[in-house]
Amino acid sequence: MTTYSPKFYWKTFVALAALLTITWSVSYVDLGPFNLIFALGIAIAKAILIMLFFMHIRGSSRLLHFVAAAGVLWLLILLSLVLGDYMTR
Repeated sequence: MTTYSPKFYWKTFVALAALLTITWSVSYVDLGPFNLIFALGIAIAKAILIMLFFMHIRGSSRLLHFVAAAGVLWLLILLSLVLGDYMTR
């Protein structure tokens, strides 16, 4: 398992706070049908930062990489099913 310095964690925290600020500010902008796409893109970026650095996926074994990728794949399958149902109603 890779350990990082506190300075690195603070940089990751600042990146997450910046993404939160972008999410909050974009919520007041009317992008039409792209609001959902933009919000999901920012949420995915935040999830990747959290998985890689706070959950220590980066620098871990290949088995943990596989399990994390399987979880992300399952999430994408579920999101596509939900969005597919939502778009047909």
